[in-house]
Amino acid sequence: MQALRGTGVALVTPFQADLSVDIEAFGRLIDFNIENGVDYLVVNGTTGESVTTSPEEKTQLLAFAKERIAGRKPLVYGLGSNDTHYVLEQLKKIDFTGVDAILSVCPYYNKPSQEGVFLHYTAIADASPVPVILYNVPGRTGINISAATTLRLAKHPNIIGTKDASANMEQYMTILEERPEGFLVISGDDMHTVPLISVGGDGIISVLGNAFPERFSRMTRLALEGNFTEAGALQRSFGKINPLMYEEANPVGIKLALKEAGICEPFVRLPLAPASASLVERVQVAAAPLLR
Repeated sequence: MQALRGTGVALVTPFQADLSVDIEAFGRLIDFNIENGVDYLVVNGTTGESVTTSPEEKTQLLAFAKERIAGRKPLVYGLGSNDTHYVLEQLKKIDFTGVDAILSVCPYYNKPSQEGVFLHYTAIADASPVPVILYNVPGRTGINISAATTLRLAKHPNIIGTKDASANMEQYMTILEERPEGFLVISGDDMHTVPLISVGGDGIISVLGNAFPERFSRMTRLALEGNFTEAGALQRSFGKINPLMYEEANPVGIKLALKEAGICEPFVRLPLAPASASLVERVQVAAAPLLR
C-alpha cells in the first residue's frame, strides 16, 4: 500500500453551535487538505471525536467523505473498539466501497494482555474486507502494543501497517528492522515524523496537518526524499504550536487552529470543554506565522 506512505491527516469532525455535524465545513476541510498536498485522509479517527459521534453520524460522515473525495486521494476509515465483537459486527454493516483501509485503535480500558491484543486484531483482520492498520497509542489506551506483538501481527496478510504513537524510538527501530517487506510504519506523533522517517519510517497520520497541510506535507516529502536539513527546519517550526494541541485535549487545540485558517468553528462535544481564553490567545499567536 505505497499510496499510504507520506502524510495522512486524521480529520476533525466540525460542529455547528448546536453541536450538530457541520457537513459544509467538513467538505471545506477535505478540499483544503487535498488541495494542499496531503497524501490520504482518515475519517472517524479519534481526532474526529469518534467516541461522541452517533452511528448515524458516522454513516453520514463516511458517505459524504467518499463522495467529496471522489477518488482524488485514498481514504482510511477509523474503526476500533475495546469490544472485539462490536468491531466484527460493524465490519458486516459498513459499505467499504471507496475505502482503502481501516485504522483500528488498540483496545482501551480493559487493558488486555499481548495475547489478547494479538487475538483481537487477528479476528478483525480475518473479517475485514479491506486492509487493516494497527493503531498503538498508549497515552489513550493504557497499554502498549509491543514490538514483538506488532511483528507477529505483521505476518497477517490483511494487516498492512501500524500507526505508532508510543514515542519510543527503540520500539520503532525494532519494528523497522524486522518488519516484513511492505509493512508500513507510520508515526502517530507529529513531532516524531522526521525522526521516524530518518530511520526508515513511512510517514505520519497527522493532527497538525488539518490546519497546516501544505507545510506539513512538504516536510514529510522532504524527509522521505532524504532532505533532512529542510525537513528538520520545518519540523522545528511546529515546536511552539504542537504542545498547545493537547494541553486541553485533542482536538480542542487543532480546532482553534482551523478557526484561524478559516475552515471551521472550534466547537467540541462534552466531555471535552471549550478552549480556555488563554489557550485561544496562545494558539492564535503560534498559528499566525505558520498560516502566512
